[in-house]
Amino acid sequence: MRLKVLTEAEMSDAQKAVVEATVKGKRGRVPPPALAWLHSPEYANRAQAVGEFIRYDTVFGARLVEIAILVTARYWTAHYEWWAHRRLAEAAGLDGAVIDAIRDRRDPPLPDPKERVIYDYAKTLHETKTIPQDLHDRMVALWGERGAVECVGTCGYYGMVSMTLNGFDVGLPDGAISELK
Repeated sequence: MRLKVLTEAEMSDAQKAVVEATVKGKRGRVPPPALAWLHSPEYANRAQAVGEFIRYDTVFGARLVEIAILVTARYWTAHYEWWAHRRLAEAAGLDGAVIDAIRDRRDPPLPDPKERVIYDYAKTLHETKTIPQDLHDRMVALWGERGAVECVGTCGYYGMVSMTLNGFDVGLPDGAISELK
């Protein structure tokens, strides 16, 4: 990583407080983006709190939020993010054929309209930088306005995560190989 990974001895009280809050939260650990964000503890504290909400508390639940996260990781070709969230998506029960299709930039087999609209919304937002009214209406019909807000928020947050990982050259764990080209 291009930024120094701080040891506990090198951390300010504010940085230690962020680490403590992150570890005590639902993640139970400090993920790589937060290691970079620690260089700005206030930013790190706020970002990790948003991330915890998106990962664990959106209307979509663990399996379906991973669709938007994987679309975002693929859009940014964020190797670490893809590596980590593929595993989380699989553990949450997302079909491997869906994951592979997103990886390969193919239309995934999503017959469930609630899954399909998450994918379409995330992909369209990244690719066109907007959402057509008919797609927005479909999202709201299936997930409510909360779902629309949380899908955009998921894409935005994981875009920030992907830029952090790519910008600061966060590599994969030893022995891991990227699936993304």
